[in-house]
Amino acid sequence: MPETTNPTLTSYIERARKVLQHEQRTNHQDQAIKPGGLEIFVVRWADEVSSICKNAGLDLRPIHSFTEYLEGYRQQDPMQRAASLRAALAILNELEQREHGQRSSNVLTPPTQSVVGHDKSGSSTPGRNKSGLNNEITAAKAQTKPENKTVVKPPQNTTRLEANMSAGHTVLTLLSADITAVPGVGASIAARLHNLGIRSVRDLLFYFPREHRDYSKLEKIASIPFNELTTTMGLIWEVKNVPTSSGRTRTIATISDETGKLNVTWFNQSYLLKQLKAAQGSYLVVTGVKQRFGNKIEFSVRSHELPEQGDLVNTGRLVPVYSLTEGLHAKSLRRFTKWAVDRYAAMIPDHLPASVRSAGKLMPLPDAVSHIHYPENEAALINARRRLAFDELFLIHLGMQERRSRWQREAARGNAFNIDLTKIFIDPPAAASIAEKGEFSGTGVTGENQKQDMHNPLNSTLWSPVTTKEPFEETLPFRFTAAQRRVISEILDDLAQSKPMCRLLQGDVGAGKTAVAAAALLTAVLNGHQGAIMAPTELLAEQHAHSIGAMLEPFGIHTVLLTGSLKQRERTMGRAALERGEAMVAIGTHALIQEDVTFNRLGLVIIDEQHRFGVEQRDILRQKGYHPHMLVMTATPIPRTLALTLYGDLDVSVIDQLPPGRQKIISRWRTGARRAEAYTVIAHQVAEGHQAFIICPLIEESESLAVKSATAEFERLSREVFPNLRLGLLHGMMKPADKDATMRQFRDGELDILVATSVIEVGIDVPNATVMVIEDADRFGLSQLHQFRGRVGRGKDQAFCYVLSADAGLQAQERLNIFQSTDDGFRLSEEDLRLRGPGDFIGVRQSGMPELRMADLSDTRLIELSRSLAEKLWQSDPYLRKPEHAALRERMRLFWQQFMPH
Repeated sequence: MPETTNPTLTSYIERARKVLQHEQRTNHQDQAIKPGGLEIFVVRWADEVSSICKNAGLDLRPIHSFTEYLEGYRQQDPMQRAASLRAALAILNELEQREHGQRSSNVLTPPTQSVVGHDKSGSSTPGRNKSGLNNEITAAKAQTKPENKTVVKPPQNTTRLEANMSAGHTVLTLLSADITAVPGVGASIAARLHNLGIRSVRDLLFYFPREHRDYSKLEKIASIPFNELTTTMGLIWEVKNVPTSSGRTRTIATISDETGKLNVTWFNQSYLLKQLKAAQGSYLVVTGVKQRFGNKIEFSVRSHELPEQGDLVNTGRLVPVYSLTEGLHAKSLRRFTKWAVDRYAAMIPDHLPASVRSAGKLMPLPDAVSHIHYPENEAALINARRRLAFDELFLIHLGMQERRSRWQREAARGNAFNIDLTKIFIDPPAAASIAEKGEFSGTGVTGENQKQDMHNPLNSTLWSPVTTKEPFEETLPFRFTAAQRRVISEILDDLAQSKPMCRLLQGDVGAGKTAVAAAALLTAVLNGHQGAIMAPTELLAEQHAHSIGAMLEPFGIHTVLLTGSLKQRERTMGRAALERGEAMVAIGTHALIQEDVTFNRLGLVIIDEQHRFGVEQRDILRQKGYHPHMLVMTATPIPRTLALTLYGDLDVSVIDQLPPGRQKIISRWRTGARRAEAYTVIAHQVAEGHQAFIICPLIEESESLAVKSATAEFERLSREVFPNLRLGLLHGMMKPADKDATMRQFRDGELDILVATSVIEVGIDVPNATVMVIEDADRFGLSQLHQFRGRVGRGKDQAFCYVLSADAGLQAQERLNIFQSTDDGFRLSEEDLRLRGPGDFIGVRQSGMPELRMADLSDTRLIELSRSLAEKLWQSDPYLRKPEHAALRERMRLFWQQFMPH
């Protein structure tokens, strides 16, 4: 090839590069070339360049490689498009270097992926030889140094999958091949794999084991300790189902090894009888806890497996244990995953930038996928889990950064309020000292020098001057706690900024969130803006209207209540008052977001029990103002690690202190046989003029679950236990109007006992209620039990909470012991996260946080690391628009597209 540059070919290379880079910058939408799309350009470009190369006697194979990578571009998903563009750009770079005669053997680094091609004889060869080009060319690899890592062997003997594929198929084409391409997977097995979400080779690679077992390190039966999680193995001798007194079923299997025998038990899994009987005489591996019940010893099973003979022979390796579906055997699934890992794990593109991998000391993704299935040793498994867990957390934090950026970018010039501390606190110098300590640093914070401005609202047509000169705190029947003072200061600091506030306020039941919200509303009104509070139920909206209305009344602030059940005349008057600016605060339910509700100047939006609203509903209310500040509140204490992940786009304020003088609720855990004690306390309290709740986990009776139902319990209690008392029934299947009517009856003292499901978790404040009884308490998480307990003890009288459980397992016993020993909601939330994971927290599923398969939300270090690196990357490249971040941007989009934001 000539050493001088061919100017005609160089111009074609530059033209193609500009088109591909434009396609990268526009997020791979195939909008760079109109009409026809990118493929039309590629075909024309290749024809013209091929003619030039032929006339010059140049090698055409790089041109063919270029077109093959971009063939079928319009049908590819964004991740595939990103990879195709990177590969095509790398070919252009190589072609240009050859044109300049400067190509050297180390221009391109060794591939991290491989594309399988074929020679004419049909034999498989790892890679295609295209004019000396590496097949797995990526833009990132062409610009970075090779990493020191464990090398995953390239695929070999991939005869079935590639049999009908041309040399032009890309890495992602192979990974996206249908699952039936895997040897041994026919239509029937494919249907079973579909039940597990496995439809392609890539799905199979990313279907991770739930655990690994080393069959050489099992506890002998005779040496199993009590009350410790242990794994053992024995031959199955006998299997039977035994009914319990509570109507449940226990499956008991007797197993043995050379050291002794052991009874292992499962609750409510009667279907295991047939499976285990068929396996009598075979080995059974069980993980669980050995316990003593009176003079009996049993082993409560957490998980189990019938191992294959090959697993027992190959005791030197860790064996993956996968979740299965009916008709799919562990041995078969292991065979499929082993085949896929050996041949295609090395092909998986790594979306993480090298800088992030280096900073986090993370294993490359192909290695992590390989080792998560079949690790070489325990250390490799730990590092693989860490990498995959980091990916989940990192993508979540990037998504949170994007939410926050979009929210604040859309409202770059919001409403900066002037803050007068003397209008809020009795002791302004003390409040000022908070700012001096760095806890309150708003630039708009003022004291006496702003008094005159505060009496001149920004829109004088909205609101008349205050009727009292006392600070807000002086008008309350209590004084702010230190926690309330700190949180109010954090909120005022936000309100003083031009960018809209995005803050989550969380506090335990009875911590005083309502007073904090009222202080924020007063500040908005003092600045000539309206405020709105949206609550999930009419009863809660009415309670807010009553309490907040009373707090703001001394300042002459007119509040309106808007709910669906209001009469048309009242609703019309309320809407008119808001639109004219006569009403400065609106409190309501979904009625606030109806099209006919118009605000004059909405500056502050408060969402109570925010997890009960969808993002669209919150956005509609926010859009009724001009970039208003937003405060969301929850009465559910959230562990710090969960808050960092679930609400990473919000600043978080925590009221972690209860008002002084409140009586501690007496909590007692009793077995079902001792519920008479709870009934006696109820009868005594009702005789004293108080009321009680009884909570059941189900609405109707269930044949498969031996737990209390609200309807059956209501009938039994009314007939047999409390025939002379007034009982009410409340559950989620009732019409909203009927639910509200029942709750009002209870609130107004027309009912003595309310039998309910978890529908009463929030939204009902009855200071006269002093007893809470929770049936089948083992079916609820600690945080949920704590919310139930918070429905009582709101008055000055002693309150009681009974948690009843007939057949609590070991973990449930631990939960209930913790519950009766502490009333600290934040400690309970941490324990709940440890024992049950994040899925049981109120709002986790509603929030839209992706399900975490690998990450542990108690791993504070990894959460902090992933958050820090996500923030750093986002600051350096907002919205990940740089070409080197294209793969990560697409991965993040695909990761989040199936989830609704909170």
